[in-house]
Amino acid sequence: MSEPVGPDDSWSAGVAAGFIDPVSMEEDPAELFAGDAGTLEADVRRVLVQLLRRKFLLAEKNPAQWRTLLENQQIIESRMHDLFVRLVVDHDRGVAYKQQVRSVELDVPILLKDDPYNRAETLVLVHLRTVFQRERGTGETSARVDIEELEQTVLTYFDPHDHNLARRQQEVRNAVQRLVTEGLLTEESAGRYRITPMVEVVLSTEKLAELNQWLREQNEATA
Repeated sequence: MSEPVGPDDSWSAGVAAGFIDPVSMEEDPAELFAGDAGTLEADVRRVLVQLLRRKFLLAEKNPAQWRTLLENQQIIESRMHDLFVRLVVDHDRGVAYKQQVRSVELDVPILLKDDPYNRAETLVLVHLRTVFQRERGTGETSARVDIEELEQTVLTYFDPHDHNLARRQQEVRNAVQRLVTEGLLTEESAGRYRITPMVEVVLSTEKLAELNQWLREQNEATA
């Protein structure tokens, strides 16, 4: 009759049978800095930080980061969900962005603060969205605007009694610069911009209709 297997013999037998697969210390993730307890590779961490810092990640503008995102989407989503932040990946438009999770059933700390557009920025957005929609409707794959066109259109919505043209033009140019920084516009040459598909994400068709109606009412009130 065989002897009963003791605790030490059982552990040895498990190892011999392949049930326990010890991992050598050489296979542990390398520290990226002193005391690093993270488990993500450096390029994945950079994409995660990019998503948290900026409003959007564009495939066209950042192809390498876009590939890293798609290859590691599940783990990046998990990290963002830990912060009560939702990741949205729009493959058709080639854009990824984040949304603050909000719930009436759960006490959710708010990480992402709303950074609303001012009047000039909103007016520029409405014009960009209108041009983008019009060009797509005619079959064009891209839409472009000039700074002079933007100024001419947007300034019609300003107070007609405000004769400080230089100040109003600067407001429009500041608005354009913010939208360039956020990826809604790409400057192709001096004063010439291509509108990116992100404008559809920021302003839906329904929201555009609401804003256009509001602008018409504002013009009628000041006429």
